[in-house]
Amino acid sequence: MAHPIIRFSHATFGFPGVVALEDITLEISEGEFVGVIGPNGSGKTTLCRAILGLMPPFAGGLQIFDCACQELRCHHRARIGYLPQKDALDRHFPITVLEAVMMGRYGALGLFTRPSKQDHEIALHALENVGMQDHSKTALGHLSGGQQQRVFIARALAQQPQVLLLDEPTTGIDITTQASVLDLVQRLHRDMGLTVLLVTHDINMIRERVNRLVLLKTRLYAAGPPAEVLRPDILREVYGKDLVITEKDLIIVEDYHHHH
Repeated sequence: MAHPIIRFSHATFGFPGVVALEDITLEISEGEFVGVIGPNGSGKTTLCRAILGLMPPFAGGLQIFDCACQELRCHHRARIGYLPQKDALDRHFPITVLEAVMMGRYGALGLFTRPSKQDHEIALHALENVGMQDHSKTALGHLSGGQQQRVFIARALAQQPQVLLLDEPTTGIDITTQASVLDLVQRLHRDMGLTVLLVTHDINMIRERVNRLVLLKTRLYAAGPPAEVLRPDILREVYGKDLVITEKDLIIVEDYHHHH
C-alpha cells in the first residue's frame, strides 16, 4: 500500500461561528494525482490552506508527511509546491521569468541567504520542465496567461517539492491552453513522481486524468475513482439544479456565471 502523506482525521476548519470544512477524514497517498471538486464556497480553498499549514483544524487532526507539528514554518511545508489562484498573483510585477521562478527557491533557502549558482540551475531546470526555458529573460507581464501559468508552476517546482498543490490552475485561460497546462501537470506527476492535488471546478477536463476525485461541500461527500464519484445521484445532491448531465459531459451552471 502506498504511503499516506496527508492525513485528515475528523478535521474541522473555519473561523469562530463559521465552519468551512467539517469532519473531514481523508488520506492522500504518495504519488497520487487527486482532483478536488465541489461547488463555489464548498471549502476547496480551505482544504488548500489547511494543507499549507495556514489554518490549523479547530477539531480533529491533520498530519502532513510524518509530522504532526502545527508549526507554519516547519521545514516540511517547503516540500509543498503551491500554485495559488490566479487573482492571488500580481502578474504585472516588473520581474523577469527567471526571477519569478527564483522566488520558489527562497522558501527553501530561508529569506536572507543569497541564492547560489546551484539555486540558479534548479530554477533554470524548473523552467525546462515546463517548456519555458527560452523565456527566462522575458518580462513576466509580457507573457500570455497560459505561459504565466507555466512559469508559476515552475516556481513551485523550484522548491523541489514532493507535493504539488494547484488551486484552480485552468481558470481564466482559454480551452486549448487549459488542456496544455493539464497535460503538463500530468507529465510532471508521471515523470517526477509528484503527489498532485488539483483543485478545480472543471470536472470534464480532469476526470480522465486523475486517479481519484474528492468531492466537497463543507463535508466530504465522496472520494474515489472518478467513475464512482461522478454518479448522477451524488452530483445532483451536491450541485442541485445547477447540474446538467449530457451524454459526454457534466455541465455545472454556476461556473458559467462565475466566469463571465
